[in-house]
Amino acid sequence: MSLPVSFANVTVDTKANVYFDGDVVSHTVHFADGSKKTLGLIRHGTYHFGTAAAERMEIVAGACSVVLDGTTASAGYASGTCFDVPANSGFTITVPDRGELCEYICSFLN
Repeated sequence: MSLPVSFANVTVDTKANVYFDGDVVSHTVHFADGSKKTLGLIRHGTYHFGTAAAERMEIVAGACSVVLDGTTASAGYASGTCFDVPANSGFTITVPDRGELCEYICSFLN
């Protein structure tokens, strides 16, 4: 079950950000204060992402496990939870094969 989230007074890029042959897809949301977020979904599989800016990944539906770069510990995240990724780093995210997508909101932190 997804959590209801809405944003007011935003502009959305209708061109999707498509990664890993369409297994990860997001759209960028721009706020009046100049900040941005991406809203996306991840299909079953394991994917690695690098980060330039620090990020907060909020899981709004489904579940995943994450290993941050420089660590070996895997942590599980379900709907309603989040994890932070340092700038100039990365993470490996795995979505289990349970027939559901993992949906997220990625906030870029200062």
